Amino acid sequence: MGTIVQFKVYGKNAEKATQAAVKEVSNIEKKMSVNIKTSEISKLNAKAGVSGEKLSTDTYSVIEKSVQYSKLTGGALDATIEPIVSLWGIGTDKERLPSKKEIDEKLKFVNYNDIILDKKNSTVKLKRMNQAIDLGAIAKGYTADEVKKVLLNNKISSAIINLGGNVYALGNKPDGTSWNIGVQNPLSTRGEYLGSISATDKSIVTSGNYERFFIKDGIRYHHIFDPKSGYPANKGLISTTIVSDKSIDGDALSTSTYILGLDKGLKLVESMKGVEAIFITNDKKIYVTPGLKDNFDLTNKEFTYEKGR
Repeated sequence: MGTIVQFKVYGKNAEKATQAAVKEVSNIEKKMSVNIKTSEISKLNAKAGVSGEKLSTDTYSVIEKSVQYSKLTGGALDATIEPIVSLWGIGTDKERLPSKKEIDEKLKFVNYNDIILDKKNSTVKLKRMNQAIDLGAIAKGYTADEVKKVLLNNKISSAIINLGGNVYALGNKPDGTSWNIGVQNPLSTRGEYLGSISATDKSIVTSGNYERFFIKDGIRYHHIFDPKSGYPANKGLISTTIVSDKSIDGDALSTSTYILGLDKGLKLVESMKGVEAIFITNDKKIYVTPGLKDNFDLTNKEFTYEKGR
């Protein structure tokens, strides 16, 4: 997952349920991680431009969902971004600032329309050689949803699932009150919050430029890439938080709205049923969709609460 995984599970089956949840995370990672040579994604990428790869139902469905979000967001979310991700190497010991020429060369391979889906046979093919898929913007969300199912199957009704910024609040706290989920202050170190969301049976996913980045000549280069430019997204947002029923939706939308920027991001979220958002801009303004205004408590006075557009 490339992150710290944390579970808080309550109930008499808590120990057994937690072990089953950890196993589920590991199983999904083994199938979908681009960093594991034997994963289904690595095998699919190795056959790019040559042939398709038969996938498990899990991996196929996540790629299919990714393509749906690519269409919905006009390509802001694009699983074929992997050549750009590898070029920059952010979060690895090979991170660097590539030349414009290198970026333009790799951008030729970024096009979600080149993902050929064959649902009948559970097969996916990449149209051209040197293309590659990275499910980093959606797989953690899928994983959180699957962990939730594992916990429910083990009769757990109160838990917090945290996959490094992908949080799912299952049920209520053991005392019957809603969970309070902290929203990361994007200008501080991880674990410092600017406010909290009251949540029951909800996914809360945050994307920001503070997670993985490097600074060169005073400029911060972060890991959320714009598939149109090949550079880190820079549309005026420093953090996006999505509250939704399913974490796969929150994961895809937190990344794509960050790339789209405030106006297009708000418009997209407002067009979707059961989805709410908190957007934070470069100038420390916070925009909250109407359905969240009673559930979000801003505690950091550095930021200005805009309460909508």
